[in-house]
Amino acid sequence: MSPPAPTPPAVPAVPAVPAAPGATSAPAVPDARMARRFRGFLPVVVDVETGGFNASRDALLQIAAVFIEFDHAGHLVPGATHSFHVQPFPGSNIEAASLQVNRIDPWHPLRPAIDERDALQRIFKEVRTVMQSTGCKRAILVGHNSWFDLSFLNAAAARSGVKRSPFHPFSSFDTATLGGAALGQTVLAKAVTIAGINWDTSAAHSATYDAERTADLFCTVCNALADSFARAEFRARELGWQEHAGPEVDRPVGASDDASGGGDSN
Repeated sequence: MSPPAPTPPAVPAVPAVPAAPGATSAPAVPDARMARRFRGFLPVVVDVETGGFNASRDALLQIAAVFIEFDHAGHLVPGATHSFHVQPFPGSNIEAASLQVNRIDPWHPLRPAIDERDALQRIFKEVRTVMQSTGCKRAILVGHNSWFDLSFLNAAAARSGVKRSPFHPFSSFDTATLGGAALGQTVLAKAVTIAGINWDTSAAHSATYDAERTADLFCTVCNALADSFARAEFRARELGWQEHAGPEVDRPVGASDDASGGGDSN
């Protein structure tokens, strides 16, 4: 691998506006950095453990969601984790081979499982709360082979009658793709290890563990792309595609001096 890159620039926070003397407290102003970084989307890492590969037929057995936030230095880091064991829906299929991998006993009397609707509503409630605090308009699922997790999330929501999901129904951020492009590795364990993150094989295939390591990987790759994002954000403002949000940032190295946008309008 190439030598470690310099610490990427942080995304500046939107400064708080002081209240006028004697004024009543106003609602907190959302920290717009996340909305600005991902075009109004809130990235939420989701991992599911299931009874098979068929989202409409096979049971959802465990789901975990990890929020992404900014640390004090302005870098992306994993935030809170919310994880639930899920009761197999009536008539669902569970493949023995899947249980050998995820080591879940769906019928263990001490497994604290709740039904699909309850699990989704609890996660969706937390997602909406963070969306409000960050000014994001919609959540976007981050997953390793994200199509799989999103398909089970959508199927469970439809099956349990949860009509308003905060997640985009078909767009997602796939860390298998990000890992392959940035690190040359598409397998989660290998991508995480190459990125310098500890991987515990004995803990793998738990929704909580896999979601948290996926969040680590997502943040690592995104932070490494901070310079690229700064140039792209500056160019978007030149083109009038993005309104100014938060404090002015320095012109990134390599950014165009042509403020007109130029080029073909098509």
